[in-house]
Amino acid sequence: MNKKMFALFAVVLGVMLVIAACGGQAAAPAATEAPAATEAPAVTEAPAATEAPVELSGNALRGGMLYDNWIKVLGVDTPEGDQPLWATQTTNTRSGKDTWRCKECHGWDYKGVDGAYGKGSHATGFVGVAQVAGTDANAILASLKSENHDFSMYMDDQSLTDIALFLANGQFDSAALVGEGKAAAAGGSMENGQAIYEENCIDCHGPNGDGMNFADESGPEYVGTIANDNPWEFIHKVRNGQPGADKMPAMVDVGISDAEYLDILTYAQSLPTSSPVVEGGRMYDNWIKATGAADMTENQPLWATQTTNTRTGNDTWRCKECHGWDYLGAEGRYATGSHATGFPGLISSAGKTPEELTAALKSENHDFSSYLNDDQIAALVAFNQQMQDLKPYINDDKTVNGDVAKGETAYKANCASCHGEDGRAIDFDDGEGKEFVGTVSADNPWEVFNKIAYGQPGAAMTAGINMGWSWQDITDILAYIQTLPIE
Repeated sequence: MNKKMFALFAVVLGVMLVIAACGGQAAAPAATEAPAATEAPAVTEAPAATEAPVELSGNALRGGMLYDNWIKVLGVDTPEGDQPLWATQTTNTRSGKDTWRCKECHGWDYKGVDGAYGKGSHATGFVGVAQVAGTDANAILASLKSENHDFSMYMDDQSLTDIALFLANGQFDSAALVGEGKAAAAGGSMENGQAIYEENCIDCHGPNGDGMNFADESGPEYVGTIANDNPWEFIHKVRNGQPGADKMPAMVDVGISDAEYLDILTYAQSLPTSSPVVEGGRMYDNWIKATGAADMTENQPLWATQTTNTRTGNDTWRCKECHGWDYLGAEGRYATGSHATGFPGLISSAGKTPEELTAALKSENHDFSSYLNDDQIAALVAFNQQMQDLKPYINDDKTVNGDVAKGETAYKANCASCHGEDGRAIDFDDGEGKEFVGTVSADNPWEVFNKIAYGQPGAAMTAGINMGWSWQDITDILAYIQTLPIE
């Protein structure tokens, strides 16, 4: 909101406040001279009473999620180009969809240039919206439809109303919660914060808050990451919910007190900010997708030493393509068929030291240091060191040694919301066929085991081992998934 925009908003708001202050009464008519004796007195109508502002009806919590990311909430395409007012600032170099998010201009703390976004890569110089908290939502709604800030062509009136109600009644001053250097302020109860977390969050985010990665392996984000790096964002999402995540409760609805947000923040900042084994597992699957790297234009150097697997490009750089989903390479499932390369597996190297494994990943022809940073290579090493022999869980005929009933319970609690009750909500096939979780688990249970355990590269999919699941728990889920439709 630039100065011109803010001035317009102030005028609208000022008019509403003046009307309210005057009780909605029109000014008395000015006195007039007495009419001539020969003229009959003029008859005038009493001035009409000014109508009271309409009380808006809507959902302030939904407004908070719209403030966060209205494009995701509404499931609409991002408008073309940057938001019109974006051109009036030059300090924030983001473009496209980010420029349309309310939070990018006005901040997670709602203070804009006077708050956390007053400096750094997010700085825009735009004013905050904290000053309209407690004011008339009608005036705010008018501002959301004004020149250069007109969102009425992108959002329906109810959505704009919900944002207005959030700005008027749903903002939260987190100044008392965040201390110096982004640390939680003193006085928070770690024990109560943990109790609230375990009651409301653990089922999705896991006991350590690393059940799912909100970003990717180029810069992983977990509950602990966000709580420490951007406590204002953490508080906003805890209070209002996460756009596009229907299962995440808004703590305002749960009914915790304002003071308890300090307890939650205090506990969340104690949670880990990385998960090397899981991150390594996703990179073993597909490090290009996991890290958001550009497609590879040439084959991996060692690929030329084999002739049996005719794949090219990105596939040649995937660890799993050489060493298999069962980690056994030429001694396992990839010993024959179109995936065969003759390369050895990695299961035998699990006992090597981190230094030995790191050296192997940086060695000639196998050098990943040009593509992965030290933390990412360390994650691959951590994954390699705990690599499991899957023979006790998956048989050569692709059947699994799991409990279907237990797997069904776990699947419905953790997987069905995304994949559907019958596993057909997401089609993984990128061609004309169909590939559901049932399809993949029947054809390649080793692949599905890996993805249940470590998650899907580039997706915020739960990682089973960070949910506290045992290898047998994962096998039980896999056993149930094999009962789901394959087409």
